[in-house]
Amino acid sequence: MARHYLDSLDRKILQLIANDARTPFLEVARECNVSGAAIHQRIQKLTSLGVLKGSQFIIDPEKIGYEACAYVELYLKDPSTFDDVVEKLRLIPEVTECHFTTGGCDMFIKLYARNNHHLLNIIHDKLQPLGLSRSETIVSFNAAIDRQLPIIDDEEEQEEPIEEKA
Repeated sequence: MARHYLDSLDRKILQLIANDARTPFLEVARECNVSGAAIHQRIQKLTSLGVLKGSQFIIDPEKIGYEACAYVELYLKDPSTFDDVVEKLRLIPEVTECHFTTGGCDMFIKLYARNNHHLLNIIHDKLQPLGLSRSETIVSFNAAIDRQLPIIDDEEEQEEPIEEKA
């Protein structure tokens, strides 16, 4: 696999657009002292390498009626059904993340519910039928930190290269 290290221009571009993906390319170009075409090419390159996974508007769940955020450890009766369970979880719109984990549980999910009653219904009616032996739920009251990872400024600090998809 070809390897690609982020150079200083890549890092500067990422720093600028990470804060606001709607920043015009020409504004990014001015900040970086390069042409708009150069920024466009770099954005395309970073996207094709998988560094950028797209841009999106971020909706505040609470503002649209989802007042409860919960993290749920799922323990499967039969761990060989893992892939099937993940596909079924994709069909539950309240589930926003699913992680493969170490430790005792088989998977760890994040979900949003309108309230505690709705949370109970999701767990009882949508999660338990997936073949769980049990689940453990942690309700989040508030995200004290919710941010993107920082872009490393110093090239020498970046130890791991970004692998290009073959």
